[in-house]
Amino acid sequence: MLKRVFTIIISAVAVLFFVACGGDKGFDVSQFDQLIYQPKYATGFDIRYSDQSGATLITSRNPWQGAEGVVHRLLIDPLGAYATLREEGIQRIEASAHRVVCMSSSYVAMLSQIGCEQTLVGVSGIDFISNEWVQSNRAKVGDVGYDGNTNYELLLSLNPDIVLLYGVNASNAIENKLRELNIPYAYIGEYVESSPLGKAEWMVALGEIVGHRERAEKEFSAIREQYEAVKKLIGERVGEERPMVMLNTPYRDAWVIPAKNSYMVRLIEDAGAVTHSIENQSNSSQPIDLEQALLYAHKSDLWLNVGSCGSIEELVGQNPKFKDVEAVRRSLVYNNTGRQTAGGGSDFWESGVVRPDRVLMDLCRIFHPELLPEHELYYYKRLR
Repeated sequence: MLKRVFTIIISAVAVLFFVACGGDKGFDVSQFDQLIYQPKYATGFDIRYSDQSGATLITSRNPWQGAEGVVHRLLIDPLGAYATLREEGIQRIEASAHRVVCMSSSYVAMLSQIGCEQTLVGVSGIDFISNEWVQSNRAKVGDVGYDGNTNYELLLSLNPDIVLLYGVNASNAIENKLRELNIPYAYIGEYVESSPLGKAEWMVALGEIVGHRERAEKEFSAIREQYEAVKKLIGERVGEERPMVMLNTPYRDAWVIPAKNSYMVRLIEDAGAVTHSIENQSNSSQPIDLEQALLYAHKSDLWLNVGSCGSIEELVGQNPKFKDVEAVRRSLVYNNTGRQTAGGGSDFWESGVVRPDRVLMDLCRIFHPELLPEHELYYYKRLR
């Protein structure tokens, strides 16, 4: 206890000296010389600490698809070393966040995984969120809406310590308004990670924001161990001949196929199967024409992720040609809609992002049922 008090006193003295010397007139990343968390799978963030200022720095890099050289930083500054700092690309909170607004359901799942649901005061699209705590506490959690329809009056009344944003093709549309309202925000870039474990690892960044990084590290470690154990089992027991998987359904006149280095392709390969994919250097999906997609479908043993279809009949209703596809005739079609809200929200893209181990077990059960005979599908369901 005395050691801790001594450390706090020394840090406070250092900060007084730091500020007195004009430390908050500019921002120097090199002052954060302690790398306290370097992700093993995620590529988009790291966490550093500065003895000189007593502040923690979370850096988020390229947090949306197509971003190049984009850097956003969040300062957690309990001693006020950067109290007057006003610099583009840097947000500041005075302490660990206790009132959080999540603009993506996957962030809700991350907070839930580390037992910090009680920090949630606002979400975007509450009817699309599967989380049981949120649904049981709807009166306590404000629905701030989406992008252009964001309810800023409600958002301001929630008095959030921070808003967790996502970017799509550029910075979030509400970023300027949040700056105007003096509401801190941070970009969470999990959705652009290619690695299933990389997506889940972002929970460590959220853990730091709410003051429970060690708990988040422990949770992530358990998920990683389970994922790697299932992957190892598959690798040891599955030969070179692996089932071919078709993904998705057409949207208008195009059929989107994932890139070779994408999240879904990696999951399928780790689960002991292969899928049709686009050979490129990014993780962005690309459209192909319907004729090419049908050729792929006829060469596939199984078909996954068929949009809103809840039955084989609905799938064939989209295009009569689908009835001749082998996977359809054998009812080997599975959709990732096993857990949906009444409003159509999918838990696959919520808690499934945080629990890739559970998704991998589902896929293993589908592709190689003999390996996990006791596992019951959680996110997936077989269409009949």
